[in-house]
This record gives sequence, structure tokens and C-alpha cells, in this order.
Amino acid sequence: MYPGTWSQRFPDKPAVIHALTGEAVTYRALDDRSNRLAQLMWARGIRPGDHVAIFMENNLRYFEVMWAALRSGLYITTVNRYLTDEEAGYIVDDCEAKLVVSSAKLAEVAKRLPEFAPSCAHWLAVDGAVAGYEQYENAVAEHPAQRLADEPAGQTMLYSSGTTGRPKGIIRPRHQHRISDEAGPVGALQKALWGFDEHTVYLSPAPLYHSAPIGFCTAAQALGGTVVMMPRFDEVGALAAIERFGVTHSQWVPTMFTRMLKLPREELEGFDLSSHRVAIHAAAPCPAGIKRQMIDWWGPIICEYYGGTELNGLTHNTSEEWLSHPGTVGRAVLGTIHVCDEDGNELPNGTPGIVYFELPQMPFAYFKSPEKTSSAQHPHHANWSALGDVGYVDDEGFLYLTDRATFMIISGGVNIYPQEIEDAMILHPKIADVAVVGVPDEEMGEAVKAVVQVADGIEANDALAEELLAYTRDHVAHYKAPKSLDFMDELPRLPTGKLYKRLIKDRYWGKTDSRIV
Repeated sequence: MYPGTWSQRFPDKPAVIHALTGEAVTYRALDDRSNRLAQLMWARGIRPGDHVAIFMENNLRYFEVMWAALRSGLYITTVNRYLTDEEAGYIVDDCEAKLVVSSAKLAEVAKRLPEFAPSCAHWLAVDGAVAGYEQYENAVAEHPAQRLADEPAGQTMLYSSGTTGRPKGIIRPRHQHRISDEAGPVGALQKALWGFDEHTVYLSPAPLYHSAPIGFCTAAQALGGTVVMMPRFDEVGALAAIERFGVTHSQWVPTMFTRMLKLPREELEGFDLSSHRVAIHAAAPCPAGIKRQMIDWWGPIICEYYGGTELNGLTHNTSEEWLSHPGTVGRAVLGTIHVCDEDGNELPNGTPGIVYFELPQMPFAYFKSPEKTSSAQHPHHANWSALGDVGYVDDEGFLYLTDRATFMIISGGVNIYPQEIEDAMILHPKIADVAVVGVPDEEMGEAVKAVVQVADGIEANDALAEELLAYTRDHVAHYKAPKSLDFMDELPRLPTGKLYKRLIKDRYWGKTDSRIV
């Protein structure tokens, strides 16, 4: 299913509504607009299996770009709108995009992207002028709102940074069906686990470039539901949207729960949330106390899942299951869980180890990076893959995550990878060595902290700390940049040169018995 189906069944029904303004795009309009862009891409020689990209804020036009690619058999990469020109330009170039759609709102960064991706031939901008871009509305107006003669299903190729080096695209084999045939794997899960259908009104409070928001939104539309898109999250606005639009389903990260629970009691209780049947959360562990408060407030409508952009496996639990198994991320609903030691040997229930999911075949690869793909696979089973998490399974099959095999930071539900920040900072002439770690933060879960060993002859003081923080903000996206910086006489490294980051991180998490083993 896709907008072409629903535009015939209920053409005037909203496919997406802007939560703040109330502006809506109907299924007829979404179908027509995505057809025009699909026709433009075909006319410019873009064919099934090719790649396109979108670099845009939460915008109603996001969806027509997505569906134009999905109904043309293309891979589409959604680029984080908060990246610097260099970071975003790298992704556009690496994904081999033949066309990019951006917006006037992001003009200051967007106008510099072509210099980083010279092989991309077509640059379009919505809602106004961007230097070096065609005006989107004028370009698509030249093409008919008619379906292509053939509409093979496309899919996303999103980027998930590793702990070292540049981010890599997560690519899955192209579907062999038509876009009109089915709702795709996410839609199937939505329908089976949470009862999504054409009557669903789905609230999306998160940035659309993330895999879960864009995946859930397009899958909800594939099922004929209505998406309520927030331009950005705010606590009162989210509650108001549930009441105003009769939201039935929603998805959150734990930080959003924390912020809502800090509202005055009269604001919490001042909205009619009776339409709200299912609230889903993921992306980061939810503190047990926060989750209990949310269940007490909203009732047992809160569900949780654990999985990654790779779609190599998925666990799920309901409120009732979580209350009887506090701390679990659920039981497997996609794939079979195996917990193994570093040599690949399976461990007994209750023993922590690397979490693998088994599927009939390896479901993904890292684009142009066979070595990274191989590192995600089990040493003896090519169809078992891991996301880098450590955990254990109890005797009932419930999974509990205990740590990460890497030191990825999760701040407000957003994954932040220290290595790329360290790589940027180490270029500063006053830095001899640097480690970036996540430290406890009441609101965000973790905050980014840099620990610096200064170069010989340099004085470590507050002025230098401010200089280094400002330098870093100029070289990485602001949400990745450290919020604070400490100095250390010498960072702990093993004789091999490996940084023993656990010794640094444990100081901030109240662990005093850390030692090198």
C-alpha cells in the first residue's frame, strides 16, 4: 500500500498534518506531488537502484520527497539537518546521491554542500531560493502528476556512525515487489504489534531524519493513517496535539517523558488524552522511575522496543510485561536472540555477553565497507549480527541490556559517537590527547564531556577550556560538541597505545574500583 492506493479510496483525508499550524496535506495532494517529483527524477535519468538524499527540517514536503523515491525504486538517504556542511556533504557524496532536496531554511549550510559532493548533478530547494539550487516548486511543476509506468518499491539507506571513522550507510537488498503491494516490514510490525490501520492518527514529535520517525511515519501512511508532525518537540505542544487531533498512537524517547513529567501538575492534567491508545518508546534506556510515572499517568498503554536501523532483529514489551520484568527491553519479535562471549560461544541465561540476532540471512550491509559489515557478524554464523550491545536473557526470554560494547553516547535519545569528536579535537595544536565520554545528565540521560591532556608548555585553565569547546563547535555539529571539558595530566593508555576509556568514564559514573585488566 502507498498514497496512490489511499488517494483513490479517501482523497481528501489528511495524510499528514502540521501539529503547530494545522496545515494538512491530503492523500490526493501527497499522491500528486510525489508523482511529479518521481516524473522529474525519471526525466533526468534517475533509475531504480540509484540514490537520492534529503537535507531538510521537519517540513510537510518531506513526505512527498520520501514517497517519490519509494515509488521509484530508489534508495533515499535522510541527512541529519544539524550536521555541518562538511559532515552533511560527506554523506551526500558517500551515498552517491544523484539528486538532493533541501530547503531555504537550511540555506546557509545547504549552499555549501555541492562543493563536498561534486558528482551529484541535481540540487533542488523548497520554500525559497538557495544559491546553486533549482527552485523545487518550479522544477516539479513542469512534470505531470501521473504515476510512472512501473513503480518498484524503494527504501531508505540511512547512516549510522561507527565508533571509529566516518559514518557508513546501512543498505539492505532492494525489494522485489511493487510499491502498491504491501506496507513494508515496518508497517507489518506496526499492524501486528500496535494495531496501526487506516484509522490511526500517529503523533511524530521527533526529527524526521532519524530512522524510527521517518520509518514509522511512512509506514503509517502506507497503512492509510494520518501523521501529525511536530516541527520540533515541546512538552505542552505534544499534549495539545494529542487532544487537538485525536492522536491514537505516538512514539517517544525517554528524555521527552522526563521533560513532560517536570511540567506543573495542572498542565499535565489539563489535556484530554482519551484518544491515546498506544505510546511507543525506544532509542535509549528509560529510567525505571520515569517509566513507572508515565504508566501511572497514561495507563498501561506504553510499549517499548529495542532494535536498530539495521533491522537485524527486534524485541518488544508491553507495560504489563515491563512491570513484571522491570528493566527488560522485551522478548524477540523479529529474529532469534543469542548471547555470546567474545569468541562467539553462547552463554547461559543470566550471563551477560554480546547480543546477536539470528535471521535466515544477513539483512544488511554497511555501504562500501565490507570490513565493517564483517565486524557486525558472528565469527561462526554469517546470519547472526550484533549492534554492539551487551546484555543477558532470562529464563522467560526477556532481554536486559547491561552495557555497550563501544562507548557510544546516547543523549536525549540521539546516538553520539566519541571517535569523530576526538578526531576533530586532536587537530587543535594545544591538545596532546583527548577522550570524549558520556557523563550522567538528569534530563538527557548522558551529556558529552571532553577530557583533555594539553600539549607540552600549555597551561590548562578555564580560558583554554572555553577556547577548545568553541573550536570543537566549529568543527562538529553542535549537538555532538562537548558540553563541558576537564583536564587530565595524562590519559590512560595501554602499552599498545589503546586508550583505556573505561578508567576515565567510570570516574564520572561513581565507580571507584576501575582498573586495567
